[in-house]
Amino acid sequence: MQARHTPKRLAGAGMLAVCGLLLAMAGCAPLPSSSARADPAAVTALSAPTRYVEVGGDTIAYRALGAGNPMILVNRMRGTIDTWDPLFLDSLAKRHRVIVVDYPGVGYSSGALPGDMSEAATFVAEFATAIGTSRFIMVGWSWGGAVALTVTLEHPGRVTHAVIIGANPPGKLERPIQQAFLDRAFKPVNDLADEEVLFFEPASAASRAAAAASRRRIHARDGVDARIPSTPEKIQAYLNAAKDYAADGAGRREKLLVSRIPMLIVAGDNDISTAGQNWFPLVGAMPNAHLVVYPESGHGPQHQYPELTVDHIDAFLEHAAR
Repeated sequence: MQARHTPKRLAGAGMLAVCGLLLAMAGCAPLPSSSARADPAAVTALSAPTRYVEVGGDTIAYRALGAGNPMILVNRMRGTIDTWDPLFLDSLAKRHRVIVVDYPGVGYSSGALPGDMSEAATFVAEFATAIGTSRFIMVGWSWGGAVALTVTLEHPGRVTHAVIIGANPPGKLERPIQQAFLDRAFKPVNDLADEEVLFFEPASAASRAAAAASRRRIHARDGVDARIPSTPEKIQAYLNAAKDYAADGAGRREKLLVSRIPMLIVAGDNDISTAGQNWFPLVGAMPNAHLVVYPESGHGPQHQYPELTVDHIDAFLEHAAR
């Protein structure tokens, strides 16, 4: 069955305590074989068709571009496959098969958001199986970074490398989320001024310019805001999973200390949501971890430095052996 294109539009708290890692119909055939694909260079983040596949009874939306080793990207709280910066995705796709996916109940996908990080990780593993991908590079941003880390620890046979962007480790944190983030994170729609605070460094002229450029690239697609989850119920579902992850009843923090899967942690030096400094007590003890911190940047370092981030990811993938 062929993948179908989506229609363009779909209309689209007591939540403060948990936010340490926020900011992210029939089934269709798996990814076409390489012989059946169009020229990968001709497909961009903005032109890649939305495909659907059935996972656990839900209709899951994804897009794919590029050629090479498969790389699955999962997004931040309230992020969709539309809200990745196209320049970041297109730069990754020069050397990799880049696959972005909407969680169940988010964006173009049907269903309900997983109830905790283990369920979210299982969803990612089942999605990979549904599109015919056995092993992959796992990439996640913010809430999706927690998902990516959980996939890495709970499904280690599926993950070759992990890239964790703008996310906290599980367990006790050195630096909590700041009120300035909370004041903006739950608005139904965020404007550029909000995004400068949420994802960039508003005190830096260079970072503000990068925020504006990234927003223009993202909103080159019509209807981006219409699919962003905004109801209290959906936001609370994200927060419930975040709370469970932060409590670390599953002992993931200890598991990080023995995992041999290469992990690249990418952070901004002024992330007011998930401070990169929260990794400092861990990275020296993790056997195969790499940490990159970008200057004058915030919670979305890959959107401020899309090409530099990809350069670091490519170098990491080339040189970090499992």
